[in-house]
Amino acid sequence: MTETNSTETDNSAAPKGAGRKMLLDMGPLVIFFITNYITEDIMLAIGVLIGTTIVALAAGWMLERRLSMMALFGCIAVAFFGGLSLYFDNELFIKIKPTVLTCLLAALIAGGRLLGRNPLGAIMGSQLKMTDAGWRAISWLWVAMFLSTALANEIAWRMLSTNDWVTFKVFGITAISLVFTVISVPVMTKHQIED
Repeated sequence: MTETNSTETDNSAAPKGAGRKMLLDMGPLVIFFITNYITEDIMLAIGVLIGTTIVALAAGWMLERRLSMMALFGCIAVAFFGGLSLYFDNELFIKIKPTVLTCLLAALIAGGRLLGRNPLGAIMGSQLKMTDAGWRAISWLWVAMFLSTALANEIAWRMLSTNDWVTFKVFGITAISLVFTVISVPVMTKHQIED
């Protein structure tokens, strides 16, 4: 948008873009859940998850003309771990994907912070402008979120049936993310730099 657009136009575009992003992010997971729920065939559901994730990434590209690094990273992880599950006919690979992925993200953010870098700011800097103190706080909060997700997933896949784990994957991990998002909002608001 150009600077001459009105504030009303900017505000009305934000919810539409946010809704589309949520649909592209959550759609494949919901379809994964529904497929598994109806068929009780985790391998079919994994195949559907891989396909819908690729379609969602392509749709995001066609609509936005850019790819989110997180969406691309997530798509590669789904294709890799899902592909291993299908190839070896072993659901373990898709079950450990959230643990491996979230531990890797936590390590990248924590390692970057310890080296005096701001990896989270490098990824999100164009969308969010904050003070250095804000980026530090958000970075460590996200490290805690990713480690909490990894721990919860490890407990879930070891203790739950496959069908119950799928439910946890779709709704439990989403709930953990939402809790940390709610906790993050006051920190981001406090440290936000106005243009």
